[in-house]
Amino acid sequence: MDSQAQLSRRERQIMDVIYRMGEATAEQVRLELPDSPANASVRTLLRILEAKGQLVHRREGKQFIYSPVMSPEAVGHSVLRTITRTFYQGSPHKTLAALLSMSRAELSRQELDELKGLIEAYEEAGQQDAVARV
Repeated sequence: MDSQAQLSRRERQIMDVIYRMGEATAEQVRLELPDSPANASVRTLLRILEAKGQLVHRREGKQFIYSPVMSPEAVGHSVLRTITRTFYQGSPHKTLAALLSMSRAELSRQELDELKGLIEAYEEAGQQDAVARV
């Protein structure tokens, strides 16, 4: 199961802050969280996230600086695989169609052209694979 799915709501909020900032101290995380949790609560959750393998830290003076173990892109791919399996019957086509329907007004001409290019490259790679199998 996706390790991100094993996180509590507050743990996901903390991870969102750290992904957005790249790295952060406990105080920086606390200031970015909704409902201003206590400093001790944030520090406890950071230790838990470290034990779960989501974060690592380094020491700078008296402060710990936390950073994610996995890149945001790697986590995004993992989460998208889970979403595709769970909500779109494992179909990349259905997932992409849903993403496009949500983003129609937000996509620029350039972005649409880039997506077309990705699809064309995917098709060409598939054709090359088919030729190699013959």
